[in-house]
Amino acid sequence: MDYGVVMFPTEYAIAPDELARELEARGFEWFPEHTHIPASRRSPWPGGGELPRDYWSSYDPFVALMVAAGATRRLKLGTGICLVVERDPITTAKEVATLDRLSGGRVLFGIGGGWNAEEMEDHGTAFKTRWRVLRERVLAMKEIWTKREAEFHGQFVRFDKIWADPKPIQKPHPPIIVGGDGATTFDRVVEFGDGWMPIMRPNRNPVERIPELRERLRKAGRDPKSASVGIFFAPPKREALDTLAAAGVSRAIFGLPSEPREAVLPRLDAYAKVMRS
Repeated sequence: MDYGVVMFPTEYAIAPDELARELEARGFEWFPEHTHIPASRRSPWPGGGELPRDYWSSYDPFVALMVAAGATRRLKLGTGICLVVERDPITTAKEVATLDRLSGGRVLFGIGGGWNAEEMEDHGTAFKTRWRVLRERVLAMKEIWTKREAEFHGQFVRFDKIWADPKPIQKPHPPIIVGGDGATTFDRVVEFGDGWMPIMRPNRNPVERIPELRERLRKAGRDPKSASVGIFFAPPKREALDTLAAAGVSRAIFGLPSEPREAVLPRLDAYAKVMRS
């Protein structure tokens, strides 16, 4: 099993390049994204309670990951998650391809639709259409990454033949890892995903759905194990991690607080100790 961490990279936290070096030294692989948070907010935070400051303070993930890439040689660089419903697909395709090429093919493209209706509406995406928008934008990006002359004609994404280089180093493109744990999540994993990465919550264990995912892949004519499974906020305990591995989880992702070096490194050391055990 591979091990990663997720942290909101902010100005008040350990710097991305410094964190990246510390992660690589310990054998870890990941960054979340929110462009902003509307001041008048109706959407409740899925975590419950007050929304942490980190959600409107994070750096742009691709800029932060490029800094991390320059400071490392082996570290996998993952978006966890990239809100593609808030991004232009042509520009995002170029950012992903650029990062993949300049990092030597180390990108893991984690994607999701998001939970904040007002945030995505500020970007022109209606909450009720977010999954259809996500689907078209991902399919359009795959065309751009794999075709010399790409074109796409959908309901939400439309462009005639274009030239858009560079292409990613990874072929046919960096792994697309789908976040979420809703009723239709597996539709997206089966159609265009290379992996699934739900969040583990106290009242919900997504591991129980792995057999369902395998069966959906098989019925679609895909190898049942063609999509990796990663767990966000995996419990940093050896027994729990062994249980996840036995269930088919291939990546455990631990949470890190957006705090300075002196608070983050001891926690990283504790995670590494569990990982090595």
